[in-house]
Amino acid sequence: MAALSTLSPTTVSNLTHSIISATNHRTHRLALLLSSPTLFSLTLHHLHTLSLHQKTLLIARHLLSSLHTLTRHAAMPPPLSTSMRQRDLDAVLLLLLFCETHNHNPELLEDSFSEWRVNLRRAFRDFGLPSIGECNGTILIPYVETVVRCMGLVGSMGCCVGRGNNKEEVEVAAAAAAVVALPAVEVAVGGKECVICKEEMRVGRDVCELPCQHLFHWMCILPWLGKRNTCPCCRLRLPSDDVFGEIQRLWGVLVKIGEKEYRSG
Repeated sequence: MAALSTLSPTTVSNLTHSIISATNHRTHRLALLLSSPTLFSLTLHHLHTLSLHQKTLLIARHLLSSLHTLTRHAAMPPPLSTSMRQRDLDAVLLLLLFCETHNHNPELLEDSFSEWRVNLRRAFRDFGLPSIGECNGTILIPYVETVVRCMGLVGSMGCCVGRGNNKEEVEVAAAAAAVVALPAVEVAVGGKECVICKEEMRVGRDVCELPCQHLFHWMCILPWLGKRNTCPCCRLRLPSDDVFGEIQRLWGVLVKIGEKEYRSG
């Protein structure tokens, strides 16, 4: 929430409307899923056919979509599509509902499979739909809390998503689209060194400029970005084609904004 407190009123308003729209869509879809015995049965069967890794990937893609919503004002968008097929969206919504129910009302899952839909629907009736008139905190806080829970869930399933300094970070290549979009700039002042090869970048030579404005020889930075999506100087992350790498990048954007707000407070 510290990161969101730095936003302008207009940005907060736009973000709130985006979150309300996404939340309403997901809530209405889950309500439909729980009200239809056929759809519930088909979705449950689909979940049973998925491996643990496939379930984790579903939750990760759902998390990436939420992080994209929270950071679109401050970060380059993911090169990956954050949209999901309807069957996959149904599966991840039901999976997350199962996880929440297991944590808070495990007795609802002690009955036979045939009773699960009725039990979950009864519990789901207590959930309210956010509306445009609600205050920003009313919708933002639960949304951020859901993102944090998804981060923990993905991490607990064996995926390193780098939530803190003690978490192992995933090293992934930068997305080809992000690399192709990098600008070439002419070196105007002598004495600057490419930190990769340790050689001077000569005046008048075209070099690569990363979004953080650090400069590198093209022949040096291209192999580097083919293995990792971070700036050699400041560790700024470029977009990647890896779901977990993108989660890391967008989560890092939120953390840095929050840390900046904390230091200035």
